[in-house]
Amino acid sequence: MAQLTVDADAPFNSGQRAWLDGFLTGLAAARRDEGGASPAATLTFDVLYGSQTGCSELLAEDLVAAARGRGMAPTLRVLDDVSLDDLTRMERVLIITSTYGDGEMPDNAGLFWDDFSSEAAPRLEDARFAVLALGDTAYDDFCQAGKLIDLRFEQLGATRMLPRVDCDTDYDEPAAAWMEQVLDLLAAEAPTAGAAPVTPAPTAKPARERSRWNRKNPFPTRLVANRLLSGPGSAKEIRHFEIALGDSGIDYQAGDALAVVGVNDAALVELLLERLGHDPETAVGESTLRDQLIRGWEIATPSKDLLALLAERAPGSELGELIVRAERDALESWLWGKDTLDLLQLLPEVNLDLDDLTRVFRPLQHRAYSISSSPLHSPDRIHLTVAAVRYGGPRVHHGVCSTFLADRADDAEFGIFPQPNAAFRLPADDGAPVIMIGPGTGIAPFRAFLQERAARGASGKNWLFFGDQHRADDFIYADEIESYRASGLLTRLDLAFSRDQAQKIYVQTRMREQASEFYGWLEDGGHVYVCGDASRMARDVDRALMELIAGQRGRGDDDAAEYLATLKRDKRYLRDVY
Repeated sequence: MAQLTVDADAPFNSGQRAWLDGFLTGLAAARRDEGGASPAATLTFDVLYGSQTGCSELLAEDLVAAARGRGMAPTLRVLDDVSLDDLTRMERVLIITSTYGDGEMPDNAGLFWDDFSSEAAPRLEDARFAVLALGDTAYDDFCQAGKLIDLRFEQLGATRMLPRVDCDTDYDEPAAAWMEQVLDLLAAEAPTAGAAPVTPAPTAKPARERSRWNRKNPFPTRLVANRLLSGPGSAKEIRHFEIALGDSGIDYQAGDALAVVGVNDAALVELLLERLGHDPETAVGESTLRDQLIRGWEIATPSKDLLALLAERAPGSELGELIVRAERDALESWLWGKDTLDLLQLLPEVNLDLDDLTRVFRPLQHRAYSISSSPLHSPDRIHLTVAAVRYGGPRVHHGVCSTFLADRADDAEFGIFPQPNAAFRLPADDGAPVIMIGPGTGIAPFRAFLQERAARGASGKNWLFFGDQHRADDFIYADEIESYRASGLLTRLDLAFSRDQAQKIYVQTRMREQASEFYGWLEDGGHVYVCGDASRMARDVDRALMELIAGQRGRGDDDAAEYLATLKRDKRYLRDVY
């Protein structure tokens, strides 16, 4: 068998390349020894993950593949599939988890945390563990889910194999280093004789086929459609985009997301250059200052490093005093709607040199959008449904990627890559009832679901809850949705336009109105899907669902909570929230 190697042109740095070379060497060795003894004796351990957008899941799969390549036999499981009894039988536990929202657990780790953080959690003196936490330093509760799980293992008496590693959005290098370190520790424990063949454990999940396109290597493409969906009286600007897949080989599924690598607004860049006072052609790394501000750095949202630096150099300013007082809510309120240029203009006495800029600007991040098409309906294009963000005055502020797509992408090439979301899929049983709750742009994955169900000839009932402010201007995809209702594909459609009457009506209002039928669909094996804003809508829907179940069952809140937990465990209550 030929030796597996990393292509010389592959977009990896030296540290990543070294780790991948070691992984591929081990994988080749494991393949040579299939059916015979492993070069190292089998050592078992558990890899558990919590993932909201799929990044932690992919890293967990990488870890499992690398471990098997080195002759070990790991088991891969999502955190919510692990019970307290399961934990008591685990001797070596590796956890990879992201954080979402205000320091919350990912959706597929919430049930685990409820049990793990309770007084019923068992002592774990016989267990050893290590945690890799993913997060975003733009949020105050950076890596909070990983921090909580790490601390709880310690509280329950488990022994830490190595210190927790907290990763920012550019997580490749620290994640690879953590994997190499933990696998070296485990490999040192493996017996040296009597090795058995390495076979996947029954609960182990096979690694999915990966796209060649990723954060470091996005596929260059162009828009082929850019259409305004919202009406002239709408408070929002919602657009339909279609992006060509060309010869990318990108294979997506209904429920996945697409990452778009946007470009900063050139007008904002020029204003920022004027305020900074530096020559825009000054070399910064392998680029120029202007190009870094356009394509390299996140310049809209001020980083915490920038806030700290400005507070240090202007301690008597309002910003400086807020940071000294450490009043989180007051600081968030003061920062609301302000971008980097706003802060610099408020502090004209502060000057930033080039070294300052390279320290305080974070790398420009891609934006992920729920795909609003099915590959069975649109195999050569991906559809997106996006609200273009514009606010403020006299200088209008723009959402980085949403307005890039809306205003500047028609004539520009830009990068994309798929973000699979295996935790947000239609039921395999085409006869199962499906309930979809997605106001505003939350309709995106459900448009894909309906296309998918139509193309598959699914016999199961479909129920859509959709809403926004005004029917006349905000009922996006109205013709498509009404045609699905007319054809019978859409069994029920409940609309909630909050501003069309004196009393505001939301999707959760409609859920409560239809409580009996909603519960009947659940009892018939229905799957519930929610897409949209995590901080308000998704929480309101979750609360309404709890109340609905409690009211229909008549057995109290504890029974309703357990019923809802069972839906989650059975993968019948799934959310795509942001």
